[in-house]
Amino acid sequence: MKNKIKFAKAKELDFYSTLNKRVDDYFILNKISKNANWVMVFKTFFYLSIFIATYLLLILNGNSIIIQFLFWGIIGFFTAFIGLNISHDAIHGSLSKHKRVNKFLSYTFNIIGANAYIWSIMHNIVHHTYTNIEGHDEDIESVPLLRLCPHQKLMKVHRHQYWYAFLFYGFGSLSWVFIKDYVKFFKKKIGNYDNKKHPKIEYFNLFFFKAVYYTIFLVLPLILINATWWQVLLGFFVLHFCEGITMAVIFMLAHVVEETDFPLPTETGNITNSWAVHQLYTTADFGRENNVLNFLCGGLNFQIEHHLYPRICHVHYKKISDIVKKTAEEYDLRYNANPTFAGAIRSHIRLLKKLGRPELAIVPA
Repeated sequence: MKNKIKFAKAKELDFYSTLNKRVDDYFILNKISKNANWVMVFKTFFYLSIFIATYLLLILNGNSIIIQFLFWGIIGFFTAFIGLNISHDAIHGSLSKHKRVNKFLSYTFNIIGANAYIWSIMHNIVHHTYTNIEGHDEDIESVPLLRLCPHQKLMKVHRHQYWYAFLFYGFGSLSWVFIKDYVKFFKKKIGNYDNKKHPKIEYFNLFFFKAVYYTIFLVLPLILINATWWQVLLGFFVLHFCEGITMAVIFMLAHVVEETDFPLPTETGNITNSWAVHQLYTTADFGRENNVLNFLCGGLNFQIEHHLYPRICHVHYKKISDIVKKTAEEYDLRYNANPTFAGAIRSHIRLLKKLGRPELAIVPA
């Protein structure tokens, strides 16, 4: 049985309390809401409009096979962008100050094939609390042929994982839609979280929305698209490969890079840092000045800010990131950030390479 994780008490209670005050003052002095602004409203309509329009063009027009595959790929990328920008904020309750609006928009996650309810447990509760802690944060749990944490078992094949890892990332959403949600929903424990009891409506939602997704993206295309069955299935695979690699890479660059820590608790379950400092050291920003990344990533390239303030809409992260960085530096705390997307990719690849070599990998505790 896993010990309950206990974070150290903040030594002077200074860093996080000071940071909270400064962040609150930013919103108060500028008279702005912590929730969505016009940029977020535009992003919501933009991503949903492109997604729906491309889907309709795919199934209602007599397109060539090449154009069909292009549309499948666009749908895949925009599925990821909807999840990252709209669903993610809504499930965190940060998109709107109105719970009903967040609840309604959280169903976009169900429509794109995932399950908002089980994700809120896995992500909001487990991942955001026990970030990068092996055996507790299931976002870094061992997957076949990949070693994403220095405390996971090393196999010979891991020596080459930095060559093939990105191929595996492309299969992530396919596994999520057909396997992961069901397994996690009926798993008795997710980390330390007791996952035995679910509201009855969530059993219905799980199977109902999965059926809706399978109908929209498999059944209707097989009926309506002018293509052979195997071409439709291949297009569906293209969708998920584009979606999977997009979502996986953004997560990896925020947590599985050379700059981040993978702390282990003591035998009694103690973590040496306070929760706020733990979030600083187990997350990393990347491409903070890249406006294209800021638009596409749903604020997850500001991962430090997101983990410290998940209830603030991501459109504000760029502004508050300077406050977080400055405050961390004042308290002599490390602020992990790769200046560019390419730099973060290189850092991730270097870490994968280290994790595949016993002489460079950290010895498991």
